[in-house]
Amino acid sequence: MCKMSFKKETPLANAAFWAARKGNLALLQLLLNSGRIDVDCRDSLGTTALMVASNYGHIDCVRELVVQGADINLQRESGATALFFAAQQGHNDVVKFLFEFGASTEFKNKDGGTALLAACQYGHAKVADTLLKHGANIHDQLYDGASALFLAAQGGFLDVIRLLLSSGAKVNQPRQDGTAPLWIASQMGHSEVVRVMLLRGADRDATRNDGTTALLKAANKGYNNVIEELLKFSPTLGLLKNGTTALHAAVLGGSARAVALLLEAGADPNIRNKANELPAELTKNERILRLLRTKEKQRKS
Repeated sequence: MCKMSFKKETPLANAAFWAARKGNLALLQLLLNSGRIDVDCRDSLGTTALMVASNYGHIDCVRELVVQGADINLQRESGATALFFAAQQGHNDVVKFLFEFGASTEFKNKDGGTALLAACQYGHAKVADTLLKHGANIHDQLYDGASALFLAAQGGFLDVIRLLLSSGAKVNQPRQDGTAPLWIASQMGHSEVVRVMLLRGADRDATRNDGTTALLKAANKGYNNVIEELLKFSPTLGLLKNGTTALHAAVLGGSARAVALLLEAGADPNIRNKANELPAELTKNERILRLLRTKEKQRKS
C-alpha cells in the first residue's frame, strides 16, 4: 500500500495508475481485487487512480474505483480533486457520476482554482452548467481575483459566457490588477464576446490599474472588429488616466484601419500625451500620417 506521505510508488500502484490512464478496466479490476494495493494509493504528487481515470474520462474505471471505495474528495498536492480534473478536461459524464457519490465543488487548488473555474477556463459549457446545478459558486475567484467570467472571456468561450451571465455572474468584476472581463476579451480580440458583454452592461470605460481601457488595448493591437463594437457604445476618446489616448495607441500599433475608425468616431489628432507628443509624431507610416492630416484639414475647414 502507498502511504499518505506520497513518497513511495510501488510497481503494483504504478500498474493501477497506468490502467486508469489507459482505461484498462480488466487490469484495474484485477489489481484492486488482489487486495495488494489500496484503492486510494497515491503517487509522489498525491495523485490517486481516481484522479487519473477522471482526467482521461474513463467512466468505467471511475465507476469501478468508486464502487471499490475510492475517496472522491481527496486532494492532490496541488489541491485538485477528481472532480477538478474531470471538469478541466470536459468529461461531463464523469462529473455527473462523481456528484452522485458526494463530490464537492468547494475544494480549491494552490491558485484558488475550483472545478467551475477550470471548466470555464477551458470552455466546457455543459460541464459548467452541471457544476452550477450542483451548487458550484458562480462567484468563485482565483487568488489573483480572476472570476469564471474573466477566464471564459480570456478564452473567447461564448457559450460559457452566456451561461454565466444568465446565471448571475458579475460582468464588471475585475481581477486584482483592475482587469475586467471586457478588457481581457478586447485584448484577446474576441469581438463577439465584447459585443455580448457590452449588451449585458459591461463598463466600456473601465480602466485597469495601469490606466488602460479596453478600447486603448484593442486600438494598440489593431483588433478592428473589437474597436467597432466598442465604438457603438461611445467610449472615451480623450486623454486617459495613463496619460495617452486610444488614437496614440492605434498609431503606435501601426493599423491604419484602427486609426481611421477612431478618427471617424471623433478622436482628436491634436491631443498630446503626457510626453507632449501628438499622435502624428509617433509614426513614419505615410498612410497613417495622411489620415491624420486629412482629419486635421477637415477640422480646420
